[in-house]
Amino acid sequence: MLFPNPSLLVLSVFVTLGFGASLVQVKDFGGNPTKINMYIYVPDKVAANPAIIVAVSITASRHSGNACFTVLSANVPQMHGCGGSATQWYSGTKLPSYADSNGFILIYPGTPNQSNCWDVQNPASLTHGQGGDALGIVNMVKYTLTKYNGDSARVYVMGGSSGAMMTNLLAGSYPDIFEAGAAFSGVAHACFAGAAGATPGSANQTCAQGLQHTPEQWGSFVRNSYPGYTGRRTRMMIVHGQADTLVRPQCAIEALKQWSNVLDVTLTKNVTGVPSSAYTQQIYGDGTKLQGFFGAGVGHIAPVNEPLMLKFFGITS
Repeated sequence: MLFPNPSLLVLSVFVTLGFGASLVQVKDFGGNPTKINMYIYVPDKVAANPAIIVAVSITASRHSGNACFTVLSANVPQMHGCGGSATQWYSGTKLPSYADSNGFILIYPGTPNQSNCWDVQNPASLTHGQGGDALGIVNMVKYTLTKYNGDSARVYVMGGSSGAMMTNLLAGSYPDIFEAGAAFSGVAHACFAGAAGATPGSANQTCAQGLQHTPEQWGSFVRNSYPGYTGRRTRMMIVHGQADTLVRPQCAIEALKQWSNVLDVTLTKNVTGVPSSAYTQQIYGDGTKLQGFFGAGVGHIAPVNEPLMLKFFGITS
């Protein structure tokens, strides 16, 4: 009987398993009031003082019985039980490959609560430093900044559906942490404030159906989330499908009203065909602080356009 060379066996194991970057769960990242989960993707070649993107996981979308059909990106559907996860969101965008080529770090929070929907309705999350899912996510950022010598001036947040709602919330409650955000099919900061829940099955769907306020009222919700704060405000990119029946397009209009007030910019022009023929881009001011995108015929959720988002963040040119 012939026995293979032991060194060849070892080499085979290394090739099979692969020892490159992968998604890793972090158990102890600091204060975690609501017992949410942290996953992190650190590329093999991390930039010096790397930027950090928090990619907040999606939740439910189109319903069929107890299942939900969620479009993570163009032509990539996945089935799950009315709740998304950090690991699904990791595989649902091309951000890891961009992290590999640009050296930034990705944080993927996940929640086991509220049918995997984020807490965007309770005062704790809606108030700076007071707890909730929001504070847990902020502590993930602080852990990563310390461990990997990250650049605190280049921390960003993005998400889809419930993750987009949390993106708007974090931008409102923690402008000192997040330099810019991108919300795909979400709602304005504090839109769900005071509701019993923020899931597709919650009794009160007033917010998701397009709750309206004046720009000043929406802006006050943000300012009241961090009383006395006078520093920079989070730049925002709002993306929504005009055929979205779960989170109505009016929700994006309201979010743009909110951030235009907070950032003190007004709509200056519409550009058709950006980033593709189905979309209309709305530019506020010079476009560096606030942009909106509405997709004709696009449902829930609007697909993530990584190059567009990374350019808005300032990570790529």
